[in-house]
Amino acid sequence: MERRLMRQLVAWKDSAGRMPLLLNGARQVGKTWLLREFGNRQFENVAYVICENNPVMERVFDSYSDVKQVIQAISAQTETRIVPGHTLILLDEIQEIPFALSSLKYFCENAPEYHVAAAGSLLGVKFRRNNAPYPVGKIQTLDLYPLSFTEYLDAVGAQALGDLLAQRNHGLIAAFDEQFVRHLANYCYVGGMPNAVGAFIRQNDYRAARAVQTQIVEDYINDVSKHLDIGDASRAHELWRSIPAQLGREQGKRFFFSEVSQSRRARDFKRALQWLVDAGLVVKVPRVSKPGIPLRHYASETLFELFLPDVGLYSALCELDVQSVLLRDPLFKEGKGALSEQFVCQQILSELGSTPFYWANNDNQIDFIISNEGSLYPIEVKAAQNLHSKSLRSFCDTYGLHGYRLSLAGYERQDWMTNIPLYATSTLLAPAPVAPAPFS
Repeated sequence: MERRLMRQLVAWKDSAGRMPLLLNGARQVGKTWLLREFGNRQFENVAYVICENNPVMERVFDSYSDVKQVIQAISAQTETRIVPGHTLILLDEIQEIPFALSSLKYFCENAPEYHVAAAGSLLGVKFRRNNAPYPVGKIQTLDLYPLSFTEYLDAVGAQALGDLLAQRNHGLIAAFDEQFVRHLANYCYVGGMPNAVGAFIRQNDYRAARAVQTQIVEDYINDVSKHLDIGDASRAHELWRSIPAQLGREQGKRFFFSEVSQSRRARDFKRALQWLVDAGLVVKVPRVSKPGIPLRHYASETLFELFLPDVGLYSALCELDVQSVLLRDPLFKEGKGALSEQFVCQQILSELGSTPFYWANNDNQIDFIISNEGSLYPIEVKAAQNLHSKSLRSFCDTYGLHGYRLSLAGYERQDWMTNIPLYATSTLLAPAPVAPAPFS
């Protein structure tokens, strides 16, 4: 599976001011595969160290700040001759040895000629429990998410459709609307977790993907139980499983703790929620009081929505059946369009590389707001071809912004709003094209 982050890894390898690289992300999104594939493509050899259950390397990193001795130890354990410029040093599950992450500072300062990359998850969780200093300003961090829709298209053999999206020719894109919608429906069921996509491709069976998703859900729940005490683990489970129902609520665009448990208050869930966020098991989308730059300055700490990291895991928790995929159009209306919002949230992170926020008042709501290069993009997500956009029109008129509506309707640009097909979310940040001519 080709991952778009590969290009950024190659750019990191060739950059003059290169620092050690940390690839962060939730478990099972493909971090290890991506870095090993990158190493095999771009270097003569890879010195691969798994930090989990590795007492030898734990002693090495705890005892030595001399980076040359650390390199000697890595070379000995991996039986790899480490040559600057020709070898990738890869530290996997680096969160299991907190001082290994701290050591990246010394690689940056004292051995910049070496290419050092690390993969980690639960980093925020681990560093809260240890005294190891975080190497602030001494590492480059990249985040890996589940496969985006265009990465999924490439994986299932529809790269040509992905290329059309990359070219942003909406006239030509419209000619293949039926194929795009079919793949979109499949993606909303299969999702972007690499193992689920792989199972779907190999067996050509939706049930194979669902079996993998079910196992991932169980693994995530086991992670929670391993790292939190019984009370917080129970609250984390309740939070996580309540997300689909809360996203499908008719009114009140925010996460309500009262709908998780009538007997507990928001503060009772604080540690559990923070753990889920740190582990990448939920995406927290804050509400902003107004559309200003930077959006983070106007974000609320107490008003937010929660999404899952992957639309396929969302579908699994909802127990979405295959018949909904085959019917396609009704699929996107389920749960008041919550499935479409989950899809868009995932694409904002993985495809557009932006941080999602939302806006709401007593009368109106805007599903997402993102910023890019000093511009704001208010986004309304519509299920199927529902094109009523009263809230978006009012918001854009009030704040003098151009709006964007994502639906299953075709591309259309008006003076105040642009409608983009849901499957073409990746084209949203492109410069506005000339109105497309019909394809013939």
